[in-house]
Amino acid sequence: MENSKAIVLIDKILVNLDESGINTTTLVDDIKELRTYALEQEVPLVVKVLRLVYEHLEANDTFLIPMPNDEAIEDEDATEDTEVEVVAEEAAEVNPVESLKYVILLTRNLNNSSNISDLKEYRDLLNAF
Repeated sequence: MENSKAIVLIDKILVNLDESGINTTTLVDDIKELRTYALEQEVPLVVKVLRLVYEHLEANDTFLIPMPNDEAIEDEDATEDTEVEVVAEEAAEVNPVESLKYVILLTRNLNNSSNISDLKEYRDLLNAF
């Protein structure tokens, strides 16, 4: 994001994750605040992903979404049930803090096409969960 306050908030979230792990009490509020900056900048993908992230944190008290693979394989014929099963299986292997740090870090530079691609994958995984 281009807003300096958003960058400061992203850095704060990342430091808090390093220091105290996933503390949903403060983390959800910070992500909601970060989402307001995305709304101001009119970045619908980031707005959606951040909403899905904080809703996921509120529902699960942790972050169960795996980091996107470097070799993403898309099967257009896959059903939602299959996607949910895959997400559930991958969730067992998730490092919640690292994955959450990564998704927050992606929002920092939206000019990078890889970041946009990974944000879309997070969106899809969160929707499928």
